Amino acid sequence: MWKWLHPYAKAERAYTLCNTLLPFFAVVTVICMILGWVWGLAYAPADYQQKDSYRIIFIHVPSAIWSMGAYSSMAIAAIVALVWQIRNAQLAVIAIAPVGAAMTVIALLTGAAWGKPMWGTWWVWDARLTSELILLFLYLGVLSLYHAFEDKRAGGKAASILALVGVVNLPIIHFSVEWWNTLHQGSTITKFDTSAIDPSMFWPLMVNIVAFAGFLGWATLIRLKTELLKSEQHRPWVRALATGAKHGV
Repeated sequence: MWKWLHPYAKAERAYTLCNTLLPFFAVVTVICMILGWVWGLAYAPADYQQKDSYRIIFIHVPSAIWSMGAYSSMAIAAIVALVWQIRNAQLAVIAIAPVGAAMTVIALLTGAAWGKPMWGTWWVWDARLTSELILLFLYLGVLSLYHAFEDKRAGGKAASILALVGVVNLPIIHFSVEWWNTLHQGSTITKFDTSAIDPSMFWPLMVNIVAFAGFLGWATLIRLKTELLKSEQHRPWVRALATGAKHGV
């Protein structure tokens, strides 16, 4: 069932796959981000209550969604690393972590900027905000644990275990607005047939969500390529790449 994974256990094959996928993610990111930001920030109508301040939704919501999406991807890579003992999956965990952390920081900062005019304060220890902050600490914990080990294989295993343990925080983030009485508003786009957001705002938001997904993939692939090269720096194929780059090939 999982035989398709086996070829990508080889670092050279995984590196080639990264190079193949990079242009696709780059194009999706650039096109969707330009379209989504121009559409959402310049042409979408103002909200009847929040006026133009609501436009931060086109950055905040995609970054918040993919802060959790990145962690889910990291956890899947951790399962592959621990169950099938695939080294490249460990490297994928480490490649995803800083990108996911960046998404989380953007979500927290834009959420604070949005919360100030809406709630009258930059920060409250709200269930959604607090669990999102914990997500950032989990990302940083995965990175710190990996770099705390001199043996990077042991560090990758420890980081993968922490990534799996941290998955328990994802449903807390998602359902926090339903489980507790919070300041944070409930979901408006989870159910497409009952969306509480007008189509003129909904579709540019969807474009921005795709743009952030593309960026997550793009940045992760670049980082994974770097991790693969660092891990395999003494291999002949890496030396051949370095020699080719040196001679402008």
